[in-house]
This record gives sequence, structure tokens and C-alpha cells, in this order.
Amino acid sequence: MIRPCWYSIKNISDESADVFIFAEIGFGGITAASFLKDLQGITASSISLHLNSPGGEVFDGLAIYSALKSHPANVTVYVDALAASIASVIAMAGNKIVMAKHSALMIHNAQGIAMGDAAVMKLMADRLDIWSNEIAEIYQERVPGSKTKTWLSRMADETWYVAEEAVAAGLADEVGPASGVTNSFDMTKFKNAPQTEDQEGTAPAEESVDFDRGAALRQAASLTLMEVLSHE
Repeated sequence: MIRPCWYSIKNISDESADVFIFAEIGFGGITAASFLKDLQGITASSISLHLNSPGGEVFDGLAIYSALKSHPANVTVYVDALAASIASVIAMAGNKIVMAKHSALMIHNAQGIAMGDAAVMKLMADRLDIWSNEIAEIYQERVPGSKTKTWLSRMADETWYVAEEAVAAGLADEVGPASGVTNSFDMTKFKNAPQTEDQEGTAPAEESVDFDRGAALRQAASLTLMEVLSHE
């Protein structure tokens, strides 16, 4: 069963276009190929990309990032509620990145599913290391002077940033007004994910050095995600 499309693209005028990514990226039978075809149809000089996504398929996300980076339009990214995992990588394609007040951004290592013998598992582990390094380099390029190994360490810790922290880390440019956007993603598969106060049957997340955000972070969206890396 094909799930509803996870994005929408609309040319507003010759000057501006709106792009919305508001679900898991690439799942449900709709891949980046459809997104890229629609993106190529944008002739506007500026694109407003609105993000509220728990991430999704890593290769689709990287393809979207590259397409946005190479598009001739000026791209402004608005994180309306959540840019997690590969969605945070897509956010890095913006010429300008605006975090809505109370929004959140999360970075972590590439994850995958494999089935087979020890050789297959070793190959998957090698691929995951390669793609985690590629992703870390994207964050490093966004923050001149930072080091790839620093981002790899933060990714390994599954690091969450509220809006002000994302700006302080160099992953965003400014904090905008609260967007009013909410979501219903389930975050329970993540070790450091914030818990919403109305989640039944779950205890509040433990505070730690990397994730001690208080009331603002508890307003961040919940989510579930498994980055799926294909094995040929």
C-alpha cells in the first residue's frame, strides 16, 4: 500500500516557490526521484523549504540535499518543528537555515538493516561507516573550522539541538517565531529522544550531558526512524 506523499512543491510566482517535507522521506513507494523531477520544474529565484520530518531513507535524503545545493534558486530552510537524521542533512542545503522557536534538530550515525552471513554483516558495517563519514563531512562543511571527527562523535551520541543550540553549534543561522506546527511521530526507538508529556506508557527521558533541554525540548516532536541502506 502506497502511503501519502511525504512532500509537496508549489511554484508561487516567478520569484518564489514553497517546498514542504512533512513526513518520513522516501518510504511508502514514493522516492526521491519524484521529488527531484518536481524540483527541476521550479523556475522561481527563491525556494522556501519547510521541514518537519523524522528522516528516512539515507540515499534519497542525500540525493535531495545535492539537488537543492545545485539548484540555481536561493534556498531558505525553515525547520518548523523537527529535522531529524537525514532531514537534518537536507536542512544543510539551505543558503539560510531558520529554526522555529521550540523546534529541534537531531544528528546520528547512519543505520541499516541487513540479512545474511558474517561477510554480509561486515560489508554493511563498512558501508555504514562510509555513509556516516559522508554525513559528518556535510555538517563540517556547514560549520567552517569544525572537524569531521567532532561531528562523528556527536552523531555517535545521537545529539539533539533545540533552536538556540542549533544556532550556537553553527547548524542554523537564526531562530524564528514559533511555527505552530505539530507532529505525531513516535520517538521511542531513539536513546536520547525527548518524550512528550502526553505519551502514555513512557517515562520521561533521562537527562544527560548531551541532552538536558528542559521544557523547551519537551515541546519538540516525537518520532520513529530507521535509516534503511540497501544491500545488493
